[in-house]
Amino acid sequence: MSRYDTAVLNGIVVIPYYGPVRCDIGVRDGVIVTLSDAIAPTEAGEVIDAKGKLVLPGAVDSHFHLGIYRPLAEDVESETASSLVGGVTTVLSYFRTGHSYLNRSGPYREIFPEVLTTTAGRAHTDFGYHIAIMTPEQLDEVDWLVAEQGVATFKYYMFYKGLTLKADSTQASDYTMAGAYDLGHLYQIMQRVAAASARYGQQGRISLSLHCEQSEIIRVFIEEVKRSGLTGLEAYTKARPTLSERLAVREAGVLADATGCPINLLHLSSAEALAAGVQARREYPHLDIRLEATLHHLALTYSAVNSIEGKVNPPIRGPEDNEALWQGIKDGYVETVVSDHASCLRADKGNELWNAQPGFGGTSLIYPILLSEGYHRRGLPLQRVVEVAAANPARNYGLYPKKGAIAVGADADLAIVDPNLELTVTTEMLLSAQDFTPFAGARVKGWPTHTLLRGQLVYADGRVVASPSGRYLRRPIGLHAADRSPAGTSI
Repeated sequence: MSRYDTAVLNGIVVIPYYGPVRCDIGVRDGVIVTLSDAIAPTEAGEVIDAKGKLVLPGAVDSHFHLGIYRPLAEDVESETASSLVGGVTTVLSYFRTGHSYLNRSGPYREIFPEVLTTTAGRAHTDFGYHIAIMTPEQLDEVDWLVAEQGVATFKYYMFYKGLTLKADSTQASDYTMAGAYDLGHLYQIMQRVAAASARYGQQGRISLSLHCEQSEIIRVFIEEVKRSGLTGLEAYTKARPTLSERLAVREAGVLADATGCPINLLHLSSAEALAAGVQARREYPHLDIRLEATLHHLALTYSAVNSIEGKVNPPIRGPEDNEALWQGIKDGYVETVVSDHASCLRADKGNELWNAQPGFGGTSLIYPILLSEGYHRRGLPLQRVVEVAAANPARNYGLYPKKGAIAVGADADLAIVDPNLELTVTTEMLLSAQDFTPFAGARVKGWPTHTLLRGQLVYADGRVVASPSGRYLRRPIGLHAADRSPAGTSI
């Protein structure tokens, strides 16, 4: 009988918060059990030779949208397969009631078990959910979601405020299927999340994530841009100006200070938004505020893409904003880099900018973009790459050290990367159901050749090589440590 189920040999292992180390990894029962100077090939049932390659912790793509534009069951299978291409082994997806997703409202006690049942058995990665509290009734479910369902993160969309009520009606809009979706509702969410954090936070972080754009400012700028005659993505980025992000971050900071709620400022798209987030941390040093950036805000510009396919919220901006965000990563202000993956077919974009669906996929490019644009082009240390892609999101969202680590006792989630492999991005290589990508044509250096989920080889040389085996992760893991889930089922 072999000492290890799997051994990864001869690679340069990049350990978060430490750096590159030459060592071998022994895996048994899906868990790392040995980090050794040398493991004999005869000691393992399966051997993966990583000579000349980097061994990285599986990335945790903590900003994802499963089922937002396509049926949830189909989206889970295709888009988590796409994740494996980028070395992603865990996805944390947002879900809300209202328009999109399941297109319904009501209590999460009825809806969330259905979401888990639909996801079970279809995911190629391990997975979890962040939940948006859309209605006053759902406020009373926050504690239940944390304690019983393993949801450690909640969400509020600040730019939905203008969509809450129709201009000529007192009825809630069809989009949010909510009533008073305003700053008062945000304040109440923060109260509930802060209470849950106080009650359960010693077992792992519990927090509220915020999409920071100010709807009233956007309304005015959209009107001005439409009158100006501007077109394309330049029009869209000017219609949702960086001012709207800065103002929303300011509002969020005031309310977080009033409630003591831990918050995550999502997909900061600009130098101005980043500066606002940094200022909030300085102004409220007693608060727990984390900053996030996306691949597309790091690597794309509206002038280079210049296609309706690149419409996303917040918008793609200019090269000066790209560089500010990269510097924010280097300086330690931006703690997580994510994809904000939302599989959107070209038909959903249509031909008219203002009515096109926002968003697109990117999970398959997490490590490739960080390595190509960060490590190779800008000298971002490998240690920092794995921190923002794996360790920090795992810590921020209640998964560390089970996920995001290369350490004895951690899940054997690994991305084996050829740092010198240079490829031109095509839609087909990303293995998504999405029939386009704004990254098409980019020359990217540094690609995963193998991805392992809990020690099982699930992706190799451009192909998914295993059936879906992803598990639902109850978070924070310290609160739900006794839970165990068979592969492919929810717990």
